[in-house]
Amino acid sequence: MPIDYTAAIKPSEITPREVWLRRRELLAGAAALGLAGTVANRAEATPLTGVASPFSTDEKPTPLSDITSYNNYYEFGTDKSDPAANAHTLTTSPWSVKVDGLVAKPAEYQFEDILAPETLEDRVYRMRCVEGWSMVIPWIGFPLANLLKRVEPLGSAKYVAFETLVRPKEMPGQQGFLQVLNWPYVEGLRLDEAMHPLTILAVGLYGETMPNQNGAPIRLVVPWKYGFKGIKSIVRISLVEEQPPTSWNLQNAGEYGFYSNVNPDVDHPRWSQATERRIGEGGLFAKRRPTLPFNGYADQVASLYTGMDLRKYY
Repeated sequence: MPIDYTAAIKPSEITPREVWLRRRELLAGAAALGLAGTVANRAEATPLTGVASPFSTDEKPTPLSDITSYNNYYEFGTDKSDPAANAHTLTTSPWSVKVDGLVAKPAEYQFEDILAPETLEDRVYRMRCVEGWSMVIPWIGFPLANLLKRVEPLGSAKYVAFETLVRPKEMPGQQGFLQVLNWPYVEGLRLDEAMHPLTILAVGLYGETMPNQNGAPIRLVVPWKYGFKGIKSIVRISLVEEQPPTSWNLQNAGEYGFYSNVNPDVDHPRWSQATERRIGEGGLFAKRRPTLPFNGYADQVASLYTGMDLRKYY
């Protein structure tokens, strides 16, 4: 029976913290199945376990109910509750991702092939994610660099471009007058950003396969950037020489730059970004907290931007 991610998930069904902090308990002879089998088989609710990433924060995770009900995913509507209400229409199996462009070995991977042993590092990344409001999410995923290394980027590759699914029959936000953006949704990173170990392709969260409203079956997570950089339901990854277009920059370049690094000293034209509200801590009346440069990951990523004017390259 297909998983209905719109249904409430009982607390008893959430993988305990001590489980997802342990190394995977898989039989040695089951490497061909491993996480690939449990994630790719969307009809099974098998928990995903993993060893904690050394980059994981020790902050308290946001409740699963908030993570899966308060989402930005305009393909399913513009209200925060729309994705959870509408994303059950999305078919996520079978799924393939094309990796092409300036690479020696372009390929189109089936989802289970993306999670092959040479790519997979079954890890839990408990990361802060911020868009003026913030969450702490225990993602299950692996470094994007692992996949890019398989296709062998050429020396001329300077950027990585991402593209999401276009399927209007299953994505109501891509239909008629409901469209807010031009589709497909596109994003991009500089190659060194993409190769950083904090940049991950996530395939699950809280020990379960990725809910549709959170970007199933595979999405990008770049925790030192604003959340709209985390493109969902990826179908294409291309290595390119020139800076690629990105959806929100195309929509309003004055408000959304290519880099989109969390910088509390640079205000959005319509609001301050100096503070943030943590979802799950008191609703709209929750006490706001100072926004940290690079979302608290400055020690790991600030060196990527040495010498850059971070007000100009916002």
